[in-house]
Amino acid sequence: MGLTGSSTGKGAIDGGFVIRKKSDSDRIVALAGNPNVGKSTVFNELTGMNQHTGNWPGKTVANAYGYCRSEGGSYVFVDIPGTYSLMAHSPEEEVARNFILFGGADITVVVCDATMLERGMNLILQTLEITGNVVVCVNLMDEARRKRISLDLELLSQRLGVPVIGISAHSKRSVNELPKLLDNAEFAKVRTEPTVIYRPEIEKGIAMIEPAVKAVCGNIDSRWLSLRLLDADTSVIKEVNKELNTDIMSDEYLWETVETARSYIKSCGLGGGKLTDKIVEAIIAKAETISDGVVKYENKKYGEHDRRLDRILTGRKTGYPVMILLLMFIFWLTVTGANYPSELLSNALFSMEDKFSYWLTLINAPPVVIDLLVFGVYRVLAWVVSVMLPPMAIFFPLFTLLEDSGYLPRIAYNLDRPFYRCNACGKQSLTMCMGLGCNAAGVIGCRIIDSPRERLLAILTNSLVPCNGRFPAIISIITMFFITVGAKAASGVLTAALLTVVILSGIAATFIITWFLSKTVLRGVPSSFTLELPPYRRPQIGKVIIRSVFDRTLFVLGRAAAVAAPAGAIIWLAANITVGGESLLLIASDFLDPAARLIGLDGVILMAFILGFPANEIVIPIVVMAYMAEGHVTEIAELSVLKQLFTDNGWTAVTGACFIAFSLFHWPCSTTLLTVKKETGSLKWTALAAVIPTALGIAVCLIIKLVSLLFAAF
Repeated sequence: MGLTGSSTGKGAIDGGFVIRKKSDSDRIVALAGNPNVGKSTVFNELTGMNQHTGNWPGKTVANAYGYCRSEGGSYVFVDIPGTYSLMAHSPEEEVARNFILFGGADITVVVCDATMLERGMNLILQTLEITGNVVVCVNLMDEARRKRISLDLELLSQRLGVPVIGISAHSKRSVNELPKLLDNAEFAKVRTEPTVIYRPEIEKGIAMIEPAVKAVCGNIDSRWLSLRLLDADTSVIKEVNKELNTDIMSDEYLWETVETARSYIKSCGLGGGKLTDKIVEAIIAKAETISDGVVKYENKKYGEHDRRLDRILTGRKTGYPVMILLLMFIFWLTVTGANYPSELLSNALFSMEDKFSYWLTLINAPPVVIDLLVFGVYRVLAWVVSVMLPPMAIFFPLFTLLEDSGYLPRIAYNLDRPFYRCNACGKQSLTMCMGLGCNAAGVIGCRIIDSPRERLLAILTNSLVPCNGRFPAIISIITMFFITVGAKAASGVLTAALLTVVILSGIAATFIITWFLSKTVLRGVPSSFTLELPPYRRPQIGKVIIRSVFDRTLFVLGRAAAVAAPAGAIIWLAANITVGGESLLLIASDFLDPAARLIGLDGVILMAFILGFPANEIVIPIVVMAYMAEGHVTEIAELSVLKQLFTDNGWTAVTGACFIAFSLFHWPCSTTLLTVKKETGSLKWTALAAVIPTALGIAVCLIIKLVSLLFAAF
């Protein structure tokens, strides 16, 4: 889900990537690998950083770096995006290729999966074509042993001509063997023979170009660049020109040589994309040759268990029901598990008010300042923390466990078909899932979508799925107005079921709006979506809980608290500054009341949503404060008391339904809109990202209000 300070903070969108060495002796190590091979886990263990890891592809879309010391040296490890190939056709592939080419890496470590070594061989061979300073790191050796897969790493090293090490990334001791190998590794600077030998026609074309390339290519491998020029890879040419600060094709001799070689290749029947196919075929054939005898499967039924599970979890008849039931189960655990700790936390935080007030009195703070800080800033903060922390502490680890086990990619697979029918990319299902945690993170996650049109579709519709900040208010209203069962267990199940219906409504709205946009302002043909279904793995429960709490829960909570504090001050001022005997809050609420009544709400509720723009978590506290007219947020521990307050102010089940609908569909929070502006670079699309859910919310509330009036007439 990608919820970290780097993923949603100011540094999430930067204009470049600068590596800062701690000393001149530091060696830069690029960590490359396929998605889902544990590369980021290796990075975290070596550097002590908390780069987000997950069991689905397409997560890391930017570089990250950290430091590591060993007995023999010091290293700067760079975690580059996971990719299957360096023949770049996506942003991840381009970033990975460009860093290996131009990033100044002294060593490139290619991490691969011991249970699927053949799959990673393609990337290993392509990397060796660029640089000889390569170490192959075979991860998940423990997983391979469990699945009775044996690997001859010494034979693999001999065939590749580079050091090879086997590790288990979840073991600190095992990972620490990698820096030890780097300390003693010796690399051949001059390659004696090509890594991959291609068809004679292709080799002749390379030989025709390479002498001219050597004169202009600098430190770039001349054979590799010759092959890319022969294949007319415009992306490579562009990046090489940028690196060398010149247009290499302006060299007349090189241009004529390349044109001659391309004409020769076409005359051999390798034009129109056939050359690329033959290049790939040669690499695959070489990979098979190297892997033969290196990998041995003792279990002839390897992978059968995963296939049986996939028939259930991704089947046409069973995939969706299982997905919905599992979602409901997660919500049930969240709803029932958060009640008691939320109450304890609320009591603890609100009991500290007197101490805070007493401390402010000791330093002779003016009474108005004490009221502002205690009843404005602190009370809003206390409410946000007590309401948000318990459900997040349950929801995020549960969702992370699904991710770590390999199930979330199956959800993406199930949702790919409906997104395709909406003329969108199946990767949007991944960003939508990220939006359940934080819409800002979901918007940033849209970077994994290659097509600009489809990326924009995903960005504009991401907030139609409620984030964690909207859950508490929705759950509270569901419990107060739509749950009448006395038993707590049954009540929790019904609440979870209704919450699931609300979430599914948001997903359905995402499909509808995506389809509408794809047929109007963002017309186009959907692109292909390649999704790897990783093997099912036993989640690392301890690490999942720790990282989900620190990387996700506390970060999101901190972001909410950061905006809740100034919002609390503004709300207190609006509630306590009076004009003509009425507070500014009530004056604004009265002004909005006629419009709000049309959509089944009232002026106070609508004003609360407006003031809740910095953080959705503070909507209900504002409503409570306005109704009680006390000038400050009031603690209400029991939902029954809260319901009585709402019903005394005219709330009905219709009001509750409209509140839920407007919570689900209204403008995104300030952080999300800021992220949309940074990602799109356009005020127009940012405004549309706010208008679309708001217009949908007004329309849904109008329908609910009209239907209720229609039934009342009968």
